[in-house]
Amino acid sequence: MSQALLELTERHPRWGFVKCFDRLRTLGHPWNHKRVQRVYNQLKLQLRSKRKQRLPARNPTPLAQPKLARSSWSIDFMSDGLTNQRRFRTLNVIDDFNREILGIDVGMSLPALRVTRFLDQLSEVYGYPERIRTDNGPEFTSQIFMQWAERHGIMIDFI
Repeated sequence: MSQALLELTERHPRWGFVKCFDRLRTLGHPWNHKRVQRVYNQLKLQLRSKRKQRLPARNPTPLAQPKLARSSWSIDFMSDGLTNQRRFRTLNVIDDFNREILGIDVGMSLPALRVTRFLDQLSEVYGYPERIRTDNGPEFTSQIFMQWAERHGIMIDFI
């Protein structure tokens, strides 16, 4: 029994006891699971459980309050579903000074290129902001979005 366990764990080092025992059973060995568990433990074949990676402690800085209207915007996505089970997303753009909603873009897919195009349309009406506050979503961390912000002199604040 110990030889069979050793061969199995050499071939599959990431397999735990349950998977090894199931394989032994499919190979036709009639051994009881308690006996196999005892031998497995005596051979010290238990996998070390991976320690949970701790995130470094964050010292969040308080959010800066803008002094002028339209100098700082917040953008984020929301999603909902239609009656036919299709999902749609909305891009919400809010002025941080007075909490005015500057625009909402709705679509099934809102990639970074469409986000920047919509922000350009809003900027024709309201002008470009000094900074945009957003989360770390893929649309906001993409090269297209970051280059667009750099081109227009906009600081991106990730929260």
